[in-house]
Amino acid sequence: MVDIEISPGKRARTAYSFDDISIVPSRRTREPNEVSISWQIDAYKFEMPLLAAPMDSVVSPETAIAIGKLGGLGVLNLEGLWTRYENPKIQLGEISSIPADQATRRMQELYKAPIRPELIKERIAEIRAAAVTVAGALSPQRTAEFHKTVIDAGVDIFVIRGTTVSAEHVSKNHEPLNLKKFIYELDVPVIVGGSATAQSALHLMRAGAAGVLVGFGGGAAHTTRQVLGISVPMATAVADVASARREYLDESGGRYVHVIADGSVGKSGDIAKAIACGADAVMLGSPLARAEEAPGRGWHWGSEAHHPEVPRGARVHVSTAGTLSEILLGPSHAADGSMNLFGALRRAMATCGYSDLKEFQRVEVVLNRA
Repeated sequence: MVDIEISPGKRARTAYSFDDISIVPSRRTREPNEVSISWQIDAYKFEMPLLAAPMDSVVSPETAIAIGKLGGLGVLNLEGLWTRYENPKIQLGEISSIPADQATRRMQELYKAPIRPELIKERIAEIRAAAVTVAGALSPQRTAEFHKTVIDAGVDIFVIRGTTVSAEHVSKNHEPLNLKKFIYELDVPVIVGGSATAQSALHLMRAGAAGVLVGFGGGAAHTTRQVLGISVPMATAVADVASARREYLDESGGRYVHVIADGSVGKSGDIAKAIACGADAVMLGSPLARAEEAPGRGWHWGSEAHHPEVPRGARVHVSTAGTLSEILLGPSHAADGSMNLFGALRRAMATCGYSDLKEFQRVEVVLNRA
């Protein structure tokens, strides 16, 4: 990796986004219907390497069930509107109609309603009753308070998701979450993130994470780069964390930790590039917010958009492209990579001659030169 001198005493590392790279086909091709895009984490197997992001505009109990039946994993935000209101469709409808100049302030007000443990149990029970894998997400700040409620309700996979998650959070004001102790006390696989460097990811792996979310400030609804000045190009971030996975695999004597790209994955080509850089799966937000079934009704936002002190996200209009099934599995009615996302991944793998995701992680990539 090349370092560039910005000025005497300050150097910057070269890093690349998904737009900066391309996948190189090999000497062999395959039939797309002979390619497997299935993914397994712990005891749970999925027909496609998809986690739907725990965002109120993307995942409701109904869409979590639909995504599960289509072969992916819907992750419900357990501190969003669904666990604050009996019937959040009223609030969702309001958010979709707020004038732009009032959106942030009004969302801050709507999300002040307290999280209700009984609603966490009800939402998880609703998804579990549909016989699909149940996944729920809490932020690091809420994990200690609500994790027991979540586990007792019967979640299969626990996600701790923040803008960034550290295994070494430092605070003089309160006792930080001991991530290693916390994960090892649970009886379910835990996915943790975001992380953007090999060192931070390695710490999360050593803490016992079954999967690491890779991303920081790169999502369609994020303004983290503008507000905090922080972001990491995703091709480099995913490759860095994949290198940490290899190091930890040797260090641990064979324990494999999954790398999940979470950010800047807006088109089907980005999914293929994420896998090519070493990801095992992707977490999608804005592409799924465009589904007819999406609770955001053509609008998309994350938890950063209604932060009470430093909002680092926006409510963005993404419109509606088609049904959830069409967006994930086709048929596509657009040529821009916004539909049949995983059919396109299968075809990319077939075009390069690879039969499964693990093989495709070894595909050659090149830098795009202007």
